[in-house]
Amino acid sequence: MGVLGGNHQKWLYLVFLALIWGSSFILIKKALLGLTALQVGGLRVVLAALTLLFIGFRSLRKLSGNDWKWLALAGLLSSFFPPFLFALAQTELDSGITAIFNATTPLLTTIVGIALFGALIAKRQIIGVVVGLIGVVALILTGMELVPDQHYGYAIFILLSALGYALNINIIKTKLAHLGPLAITTASFAVAVVPSFFLVLYSGFFQRIAERPEAVTAFWYVLILAIVGTALANIYFNRLIKVSSPVFAASVTYLIPVVAIFWGVLDGEAINGYQLLGGSIILCGVWLVNRKKT
Repeated sequence: MGVLGGNHQKWLYLVFLALIWGSSFILIKKALLGLTALQVGGLRVVLAALTLLFIGFRSLRKLSGNDWKWLALAGLLSSFFPPFLFALAQTELDSGITAIFNATTPLLTTIVGIALFGALIAKRQIIGVVVGLIGVVALILTGMELVPDQHYGYAIFILLSALGYALNINIIKTKLAHLGPLAITTASFAVAVVPSFFLVLYSGFFQRIAERPEAVTAFWYVLILAIVGTALANIYFNRLIKVSSPVFAASVTYLIPVVAIFWGVLDGEAINGYQLLGGSIILCGVWLVNRKKT
């Protein structure tokens, strides 16, 4: 991908991440059939961290004390808390609905960028964010109509994760832009791995996997989720942040629901024409956010 121009490169990263992260929600859903939310979240962090430390340990040597300060904050906000919060949310919400709530990340990224980091956002980007948000709301309302018995209060966990991602994106763009994507990703998960490991031990994972066959199957889903959907995807997401704007990078969450809903339908989750319309509105928002000024 490095031989491509910056504009083409960022779009390839965007599509790649949408496919990978859009598929992550169905993997979480399957993993929860054999493991608890605490186990899924903890294993996801631990396995991803081990993968990243294996391939990126050397990249940590050049980090300064000031770098570690921001990396520790970014790691907690984006690498530690969200895996647990997403797993907890999906104990009560369908995978497609969870992905839809996650699409609030661009809006929160814009707000955080303006409020805390002095970001300058073009008018067309604000319009694009609002249009995308309208699509998200449309999808939420139709989802509530189709499956009214879901506990939508659990969406607060997704919104907290989205806020963490928004802060992380702005921190990387403004405080860690001089670092490579591998160093940023590896350091972030290095911060998160120790508390996650102890949480896995506390959760009784080893006893559960020894006693329940379905836990073994669930473990393989988490392994795929950790290596591909977490370790590899975060490296490319940090590359995307470096070659684009924070709002562009965050707009990947507008495309994720399209992929997540596709997998959900294959797994028996309901969808109707209004949800497809909402998805189209979301795509329109992505185009407005990223359209070049003429």
